[in-house]
Amino acid sequence: MKTLQFKTNINCGKCVAGVTPFLNKVEGIDWKVDTDNPDKILTIETESSTEEEIVRAVKKAGFTVEKLEN
Repeated sequence: MKTLQFKTNINCGKCVAGVTPFLNKVEGIDWKVDTDNPDKILTIETESSTEEEIVRAVKKAGFTVEKLEN
């Protein structure tokens, strides 16, 4: 399993609720957003999903997203 991390502007529970249906449509991922972190880090655990799929889902939900290099 690989871990992907992204800086976002998902900054509250309402924002998390807004992005949830979009991320839940991405097959084979577990995800969480650290809204306490100043960079609002979205962490994805996946076997097969790509960075592009995650970025597309978050942007479709109306949020900004930027890949963090590990």
